[in-house]
Amino acid sequence: MTGGAVGNGEEVPDVSAPLVHASGDVTETALSELYDDRPVLMVFYTNDFSPDCVNEWCSFRDYGWFTSTDDVRVVGASRSRAATHRRFIDYLDIDFPLYADTDLALSDAFGVTYRALKVFPRSKRSVFLVDADGVVQYRWVGEHSLDPTRDQPPLAEIREAVEEHTGGEPETFGFS
Repeated sequence: MTGGAVGNGEEVPDVSAPLVHASGDVTETALSELYDDRPVLMVFYTNDFSPDCVNEWCSFRDYGWFTSTDDVRVVGASRSRAATHRRFIDYLDIDFPLYADTDLALSDAFGVTYRALKVFPRSKRSVFLVDADGVVQYRWVGEHSLDPTRDQPPLAEIREAVEEHTGGEPETFGFS
């Protein structure tokens, strides 16, 4: 990796962390276990229950396509602990598993760790599409001038990238 966030065409390190599932179960899970059967959309965010992060996860949940497709596995990662993730999943009624990246090992592996106010380490809001070989096929990293956690991921652009990579057809709802 050449400074900053891992880029398109680069392989991500295989890092493990506690993964909190929608059922509430927590398992130590390597990233490679997730992209073994389909691409993974890794979504980094600051922490559970911050207003910007609530908006982001409601957007993923409400966009519907990300929950209804089998083309990609959406997985979140933040510094929040597993118990907080459980409450966050229940509060927002989301089906996405969330990594408890308390030591920021995942964030470091993707090159998106930064220090808020030059003091508090956290993850930049960012999204990576990782293929079955662990190679990044798409990336978006928040670059807000004051706080890189304030940018919101472009859902339509992300969907396009997933469809391009997986060969999925956009839904036309009977129209051509």
